[in-house]
Amino acid sequence: MQRASHTRSSQKVYERGLTWIKPSFLWMMYRCGWGTKEGQETVLAIDISREGFEWALRHSCLSHYVPALHADQDAWKQQLRSTSARVQWDPERDLHLNPLPYRSLQLGLSGEAAARYADEWIVGIEDVTPLATEIRALVRAGEPERAGGLLPRETPYPAPEEALAHLRA
Repeated sequence: MQRASHTRSSQKVYERGLTWIKPSFLWMMYRCGWGTKEGQETVLAIDISREGFEWALRHSCLSHYVPALHADQDAWKQQLRSTSARVQWDPERDLHLNPLPYRSLQLGLSGEAAARYADEWIVGIEDVTPLATEIRALVRAGEPERAGGLLPRETPYPAPEEALAHLRA
């Protein structure tokens, strides 16, 4: 029964275009406005398997053309069309959602990658909307140290070099 519900959910996931994995809590808060943007009022933390994440990295293409990585724009466009995962590097965010001088990976999934994500890779889902609301309230109240203490622990992902080499601009 559970498998059937996952299959139906994966159909919905990849019919709508790209599904984005945003490994950074604060970048996600920037994107959803701390869970206040219309249609983004629920914030979920979705744990996926390491194997799934690394499969997506290995089978991804940069979302933009980089001369040092691609033979030419046509080669990049062909690669983009032939992959079901794409990567973009966006500025990380601070507690006030201002951009920081370093970037975080965003991973867009479609087709096969989105189906694998929905059907195979998800190992846990947690509603973190109350946490987002609490941290935002503390930031707005001028208590950034208390807010920062509530942030989920994030560490750089120890991805194998071969999984990232084709994604470094």
